[in-house]
Amino acid sequence: MKRLGRKTFLAMCGVATAQHPQEREREDAPKRLPDGTLQSEAILKAEHKRLLTDAARIQMLGQEIEAELSKNMHHVLSLGMIKKLEEIESVAKRMRGRIRR
Repeated sequence: MKRLGRKTFLAMCGVATAQHPQEREREDAPKRLPDGTLQSEAILKAEHKRLLTDAARIQMLGQEIEAELSKNMHHVLSLGMIKKLEEIESVAKRMRGRIRR
């Protein structure tokens, strides 16, 4: 059995895995939804809507915490307030994860 050179082997692998140019064009073409909009555009719009609802949730929780802090004269946080702070943290982490994608 004859040993193949590295370049010959790689060239043979390249020929075996080469695709037809039309197949490559179809794979590279942006995907569209049935209504004709781009899939990537629809995903971005959905992500933007989720970010807006999450930001509104953080704002609402912040206002509730501020109201509780202003009405209480104690230097102690209630369990409910701590839970709200933890929820703000989890929503903020979720938002940060969406933005980084």
